[in-house]
Amino acid sequence: MMEVTKQTYNDRLNKVLQYIDAHLYEDLPLTNLAEVAFLSKYHFHRLFFTYVGLNVYQYIQLLRLKRASYQLVFRPEQQVIDIALDACFENPESFSRAFKKAFGQTPSQFRKEPAWQPWHEKYKFPVREGVLVMTNEISVEVVGFEEVKVAALEHRKASELINESIRQVIDWRRETGLSPIKTSRTFGLAYDDPQITAPEDFRFDLCAEVQREVPENSYGMVNKMIPAGKCARIRHIGPYEQMTRKIYYLYGDWLAESGEELRDFPCFFHYVTKFPDVPENECITDIYLPLQ
Repeated sequence: MMEVTKQTYNDRLNKVLQYIDAHLYEDLPLTNLAEVAFLSKYHFHRLFFTYVGLNVYQYIQLLRLKRASYQLVFRPEQQVIDIALDACFENPESFSRAFKKAFGQTPSQFRKEPAWQPWHEKYKFPVREGVLVMTNEISVEVVGFEEVKVAALEHRKASELINESIRQVIDWRRETGLSPIKTSRTFGLAYDDPQITAPEDFRFDLCAEVQREVPENSYGMVNKMIPAGKCARIRHIGPYEQMTRKIYYLYGDWLAESGEELRDFPCFFHYVTKFPDVPENECITDIYLPLQ
């Protein structure tokens, strides 16, 4: 009976987290969220804090500030006032106060020199990673992948610092025009699992599609190729951190049951739509597992 009760509350909380993701930039009164969980607002508030470690308002604000953080760093053309309003703050002053309280930097300081490692610690929500990843909801296709020429930045440091490398790739794309952001695809080559790899050993390539080889450059972009071949593919819709269990499903249950053999090339991702261009719950990422 205790296990059934625990699973029931897990399911209710997942529904609430899904609802918040889908309505993040709308008014989210506590009474409405409690109704989604089929609880009184008094019980709901305590249950939410027990599961997430933050109260509802702190959690919602932190998710809104996440997109604002990305906009500050990766969208330098956006004004702070527009980012503040987009994050549902009434004015830049209240946005600045909340941002500094959350991350220890003002929006302007973060835009200039973001401290990604402490920022990353704020977004470790183990309970959030389980949302919408039940195996019976995962659809795997075996597809043919055509060869793609890419310029790659080899990220060889802690996974928490990957946004530093992303900014470097974006700056290269904007400066050179060799891989237009709006018309050229973006990929990631995942050599290592950050959950079981020491930070100093973590390897990940950030890749931008190109039509020809790129010259030597100060950004560290090098020429690589994603080879053609058979792959298992899962389309993931939602936050990037929710991809992990789908990747494990591919390597575990699906591979064992499929009879397929792995090819000597790492798992890779095609970022079809990217955060913060779209809200996190609308991000589309195709996960590819190369097969023989």
